[in-house]
Amino acid sequence: MKLYNTSNGTVIEANNQFYPVSIAWDKIINDDHALQTANTLIAGATAGDVNLIEELLPVIGSNQELWACGVTYLRSKIGRQEESKDAGGSDFYGRVYEAERPECFFKSTPHRVVGNKGFVRIRKDSTWDVPEPELTLVVTSSGKIIGYTIGNDMSSRSIEGENPLYLPQAKTYDGCAALGPCIFLTEKPIDPGTTITLNINRNNETAFSDTIAISQMKRTPVELTSFVYRECSFPFGCMIMTGTGIVPGNDFTLQSGDEISITIDNIGTLTNTVT
Repeated sequence: MKLYNTSNGTVIEANNQFYPVSIAWDKIINDDHALQTANTLIAGATAGDVNLIEELLPVIGSNQELWACGVTYLRSKIGRQEESKDAGGSDFYGRVYEAERPECFFKSTPHRVVGNKGFVRIRKDSTWDVPEPELTLVVTSSGKIIGYTIGNDMSSRSIEGENPLYLPQAKTYDGCAALGPCIFLTEKPIDPGTTITLNINRNNETAFSDTIAISQMKRTPVELTSFVYRECSFPFGCMIMTGTGIVPGNDFTLQSGDEISITIDNIGTLTNTVT
């Protein structure tokens, strides 16, 4: 089952049918029993067609925070080490990959997050920028994972590579993240065979493409959630990006006009344009 946050309210997709329902978005995404609630709602709703989800909004709640976890895939560790070796910071990434405590950091407030077909940005003071396609957890205030969405963690590799202490500037700025197009509701852990695919189109040609299975993630979603929620409360729930296993090489950087598409099995495709 999928949830869509639209300009006309919450829409639920079930069995290829779309149901507009009378429930606030912020309420259903912070409901420990969201899947059961959704099933109850569609029982009394009238199905419509796919046009109900034409105008999508970001799936993050208006009072939520977006957090992120880094160096959760081997490829990410190697990429971070490559970009920071001249600054002497590469050893830190190797250590955190093996450590008990993962790298967790605050990524964004809702007003810096865009939805499907929205415009993401690259910093004007950066020279090397990439998207980071990430499975993103939808977590309630109690710490329960109720679903999953697609995240684009826009990152300035030139700034982070200059000094690891510049991470907040490399990661957090206006238009620094995208979430959507929907939330995949499930009471089961996501299938480890699930794949993430990144495609970057430039001037109607593929500039970069790669795929990875989330089974390559070193840490589990439950583990990452437990560290984000350790000593932090989230009264309205939280979105948590789980890291990327797709890292374009040092010969690639995003350009204005690039179209970024991230596809995750069972969730859909998140598409954004760089501005």
